[in-house]
Amino acid sequence: MALVELRNVIKDYVSDDQKVRALDGVSLCVAPGEVVALVGRSGCGKSTLLNLAGAMDFPTAGEVLIDGHSTSGTSDEQLTRLRRDKIGFVFQSFQLLHTLSAAENVELPLLLAGRSGARESAFDRLRAVGLDGLENRFPHQLSGGQMQRVAIARALVNAPKVLLADEPTGNLDTLTGNAILELLLRLTREQRTATLVATHSTEAAGIADVVITLRDGKIADLKRK
Repeated sequence: MALVELRNVIKDYVSDDQKVRALDGVSLCVAPGEVVALVGRSGCGKSTLLNLAGAMDFPTAGEVLIDGHSTSGTSDEQLTRLRRDKIGFVFQSFQLLHTLSAAENVELPLLLAGRSGARESAFDRLRAVGLDGLENRFPHQLSGGQMQRVAIARALVNAPKVLLADEPTGNLDTLTGNAILELLLRLTREQRTATLVATHSTEAAGIADVVITLRDGKIADLKRK
């Protein structure tokens, strides 16, 4: 069963009293262990689609399902649990808390969820992304690639079913970015997450099992390996 599914999704916004259609009848599925890349020009609907897949926004029409559960008509409490327990986010800008160490950044989602063994789990995740020995460093003491690895460890510390990455290599050089992409692919396969990546990078699209080209809010092309 698909872990992320969009069924004929339409998303409208209002800007300057004008209706803007960001997504126009989009349908797609992301299966466990699969990487799907969203590509296209800025404004084509990539970020809107990610927000819908992460239950951060909701369709005007159609349906979004995460692990079989529709995001529409769901209570705020249920949505909070859904995002916390089933979805991990990785951002271009890392979004680490600079007053916390790498380990503290990673364990924070577990602490907020009231989970036990948060520090041990954080150390395990940091080892899994190749940061063994750097657990107590602060973000300003890390390279861009290392900070993105911390962000990935944080996104995966709750063992989410869905991983959403918005331009995860956008602030990295090509060599470091390729290493991050290889890491995302490996972790997707090992942990059987459904990974959805919005990107302008041809390298990022190159690791994907499915590449979806969006144009004017519609799927213009879909290619499978």
